[in-house]
Amino acid sequence: MKKKYILALDEGTGSARAAIFAADKTMVGMSQIEFKQYFPKPGYVEQDPMEIMQAQLQAAQNLLSDLNIKPDEIASIGITNQRETTVLWDKRTGKPVYNAIVWQDNRTADYCNMLKSDGLAKYIKTTTGLVIDSYFSGTKLHWLFKNVPGAKERALKGELLFGTIDTWLIWNLSGGKLHITDYSNASRTMLFDINSLTWDETLLKLFGIPYQVLPNVVAGIAGDQQAALFGQTCFKPGMAKNTYGTGCFMLMNTGSFPPISENGLLTTIAWGINGKVEYALEGSVFYAGAAIRWLRDELKIIKTAAESEYIANSIPNSGGVYMVPAFSGLGAPYWDMDARGAIV
Repeated sequence: MKKKYILALDEGTGSARAAIFAADKTMVGMSQIEFKQYFPKPGYVEQDPMEIMQAQLQAAQNLLSDLNIKPDEIASIGITNQRETTVLWDKRTGKPVYNAIVWQDNRTADYCNMLKSDGLAKYIKTTTGLVIDSYFSGTKLHWLFKNVPGAKERALKGELLFGTIDTWLIWNLSGGKLHITDYSNASRTMLFDINSLTWDETLLKLFGIPYQVLPNVVAGIAGDQQAALFGQTCFKPGMAKNTYGTGCFMLMNTGSFPPISENGLLTTIAWGINGKVEYALEGSVFYAGAAIRWLRDELKIIKTAAESEYIANSIPNSGGVYMVPAFSGLGAPYWDMDARGAIV
């Protein structure tokens, strides 16, 4: 049977999507399935990794079924993912030891402030390109080792594996054979040296993270915002994109040079192709579409996301009232982990 389609898996923060593309690059169809978000405490945002996996599989299966496409006709599978969300799981059983801690979660804010007061901001910025913030995976993994009984001991024995969502999906889809990530996702952990392209031993020791839990870093599993930069064909330095999803993210291609921002932007790896890595500057807004979801699911003042547009267009202006959706702090350029949502 001729392999004539590419299956794209897009595991986002609020939903899992699958899309089929034909050889001429036209999209044949798309399927999307939302999954639950859990908020056990203020500032805590969690997801069930098993629900994520099931939603992603179901989206792909529904799409193949609806289009009457057989798996044998798929030539390749591409994966993109929400980036800093952290999963720690049992290598033998495949079961997570705790819920996935989502990138929006800021339970590690106090620990991050301690790292700042210890004077580590400059080292972390020059090594990883990132500011010290609970947004990134490193302090989330540190929290898991501190708060999940026996996790650190089991990790030292080689029984547990860490990954962001790309790693979690591929490990499951490969039947546990592949424990990998790529440059774009590794560069979001606050554990990866974006200059030498290696896990940084100083930071691993600082966060108390055993080397054996880390995935191998390869090329080709782009985190969602880097994938969007590439998809919008921003291939030359100076080209930028802005995308609007759960959050809003501006990325600008900076080529082979990793600039260090003085204005609250992050330096991140854009992609690695044929052994060559390119970089980007990034500005991150944590809550955009997620604020609309909050209006729908938590405040319950709208029934569908689309209703928000109708209501916004039905009035001439807001009368001076505005909302700051800082439900778990503010991102670029402020990086204020203590900020909270406000209606002003």
